[in-house]
Formats: sequence, C-alpha cells, structure tokens
Amino acid sequence: MNILESQREMRSAFLGGFAGQLVSGLIWLVAAALGTWLSPLSGMAALFFGSMGIFPLTQGVVRLLGRPGKVSPQNGLWALGSQVAFTVPLNFLLVGAATLYREEWFFPAAMVVIGSHYLPFITLYGMKLFGFLAALLVVAGVGLALYGPPFFSLGGWLTGTMLIAFAFAGRHVVLKEEKLENKK
Repeated sequence: MNILESQREMRSAFLGGFAGQLVSGLIWLVAAALGTWLSPLSGMAALFFGSMGIFPLTQGVVRLLGRPGKVSPQNGLWALGSQVAFTVPLNFLLVGAATLYREEWFFPAAMVVIGSHYLPFITLYGMKLFGFLAALLVVAGVGLALYGPPFFSLGGWLTGTMLIAFAFAGRHVVLKEEKLENKK
C-alpha cells in the first residue's frame, strides 16, 4: 500500500477527521463554558480530563456514521496517528507551566499544543486543510496570550468553534472526493 492509498483509506475511515474534531470541539466548548460560568479550574479540568475521552468518543461517532474507525494492517499511517495523539498529554506539561505563571494563558497555551499536533495530520490524511487549522490555532493562541483581553475562556470558545467548523470542512472534502470516485 503506497502513501496515497494509505491517506485515502485514513480519510475514508475517519471521514477526514470529522468525528475527532467534532468531539474535540464539543469538549473545548464545555470547558470554555465551565471556565466562564463556574470557575477557571473547572474549565481546565474539563479540557484535561475530557480530552482523555476523545479517542473512545470518536470511535463511537465514527461507527455511528457507518465508518470503520480503523484501517487495514498494511496501512503504516495508523502508527503515526497513535504517536501524534500522545504528543498532546506530554505537551500539556508546558500548558501547566504556562498556567502557573498566568492562569489566563491556559487556553492559549493549549491552543498552541493542539495546533502543533495537527501538523502531522497533513501527512496522516493527505489534507492541507489541517495545515490551515494548525496555523490558525497556533497564531490565535500566541496572539491571545500576548495581546488578548483578560477573558479566561476566550481561547476555549474560539478553539471549540474552529474545530467544529474544520470538522465539517474536512467531512465535506471527503464526501465530495468519495462522490467523484463513485461516479468513475
């Protein structure tokens, strides 16, 4: 199986990352809501602990959508996806350090971590769309940390919204691609 076939299989199996980004976006929105209306600590906890459920929730949504949620054993990109996923909890150590310095940096720092984690998705799915998402999240995270208003959850609201918007954009790309392939 060559790289293009592997990427096509990943796109199809996971609908261009739709379910994962949708689930992630909803978790970010819940965390932002809790951080806004309950307390910053509850928002932080919701994002940290909620993120632990992304993979199983994503698998459930993918299967509800009639997708396999897995790829063939010959697809070498599966290992890349697993490795990329583990960069997030490791990099959350830096989010914690930034938050100890300034509590309002929690969401912006998490945006940089999540944004940078999307860069390998360009190769994983063969979709440049993930490069745009990565750039938006990193630039917005840095911008909010350095120049943003002192509103704790703003980065959570922005990220949740962006993730959901990009989930639907990726889904659209894959469904259009599959429709064209079915016409052949």
